[in-house]
Amino acid sequence: MIHFFEILNKKYIVDVNSGIVHEVDDLVYDIIKEDAYKKRENLDIIYDKYDNDLVDECIGELKNLENNNLLYTEDKIITPKIKPTLKSMCLNIAHDCNLLCEYCFASKGDFGGNKELMSFETGKKALDYLVKTSHGRKNLEVDFFGGEPLMNFQVVKDLVEYSRKIEKEHNKNFRFTITTNGMLLDEKNMDYINENFQNVVLSLDGRKEINDKMRIDKAKKGTYDKIVPKFKNLVEKRKDKDYFIRGTFTRENLDFTEDVKNIKNLGFDIISMEPVVTDEKNKFSINKDHVETVKKEYENLCKYYIDKNNKGEGFNFFHFEIDLESGPCIYKKISGCGAGNEYIAVTPSGDIYPCHQFVGDEDFIIGNVQTGITEKEIPNAMYKSNITTKEKCKDCWAKYFCGGGCHANAYNFNNSFMEPYEVGCELEKKRIECAIRIKSEK
Repeated sequence: MIHFFEILNKKYIVDVNSGIVHEVDDLVYDIIKEDAYKKRENLDIIYDKYDNDLVDECIGELKNLENNNLLYTEDKIITPKIKPTLKSMCLNIAHDCNLLCEYCFASKGDFGGNKELMSFETGKKALDYLVKTSHGRKNLEVDFFGGEPLMNFQVVKDLVEYSRKIEKEHNKNFRFTITTNGMLLDEKNMDYINENFQNVVLSLDGRKEINDKMRIDKAKKGTYDKIVPKFKNLVEKRKDKDYFIRGTFTRENLDFTEDVKNIKNLGFDIISMEPVVTDEKNKFSINKDHVETVKKEYENLCKYYIDKNNKGEGFNFFHFEIDLESGPCIYKKISGCGAGNEYIAVTPSGDIYPCHQFVGDEDFIIGNVQTGITEKEIPNAMYKSNITTKEKCKDCWAKYFCGGGCHANAYNFNNSFMEPYEVGCELEKKRIECAIRIKSEK
């Protein structure tokens, strides 16, 4: 299987099964595009357009690539290894929030239920469960999430301290992430986060007018002017530690490159700008009608990214990061999302969900920190839903790059783990093309 595409005046052929990417000239591209190499169809069109000797030479080179398993590589039937063990946990430390974000998938922070803060005892049992079920894994990931985690920050600190105690006893190494809207950041908790958290996710939607339309406080006022100075201070204090600015774009700002530019101009160099995923009836949703516009905007962003890097003013954009040489192993590419198996989410009441995006839908409670995971059907179904079993993934050129997409999006839009979220697929494929274009530039 191959995929060919053109972007920003360069042409590429992706050999799907080997993962090899070829940057090609017009002649090679046209030969492949017209099926003049494999099927010899439309060969006359190629001979009429190019020097015949060059065409013959090119076809010979393509044959050589094929013989050396660098093009049209045969698909190998590889099945995922034995089910993975738990390694990562999202602690929904606060089902409450001090903002009223318009597009919030968590129903303004309470996930459609009661406002609630996680107790230390519940968090402690969750961490004990992670240690117990991670078996031979040494490195464990814990993300403090909400709602707004800083509304329950003392428990966050208590759980970090508890983790440091038990990791020594069990030969584990905890890595912590916290996701915050920044409203409650102060010098004291900034210092604690920077000392103890390997990563911090800071929510900002870009331009002031965009951010302040979406991310509003309880008085329904914008938050940009309040949080930007705090984010700058925290990032400056972090020095070389990881962070990223995480924004969301909706149909209100399909020109989201301008929002990335705004964030970059503020001095932030690690940026994520994600498409909103919400019910199509939501007035901010992105649907099929917006796909082509968003694809073109990704190309605009790709050009901006390349221009900034060429000027020595580069930055990292999450969706454009790709490792063509030593990325995930083949088994990880096949099994894709680890929800319910490698990763779980725990609520303040101690209920366990396959991931944070299912929280609030009681049909997806798979256990509790008291008992562990007791409902195996959902995790098993998720594990079996991968690029080898999903019909639409089997013939998709991007399958080894994306791993089959998000289980929550698939289920929420199609009522099935086996049916990928179509809009998400189209945007992901465009992002991969942009990432390849950027990689070739480097």
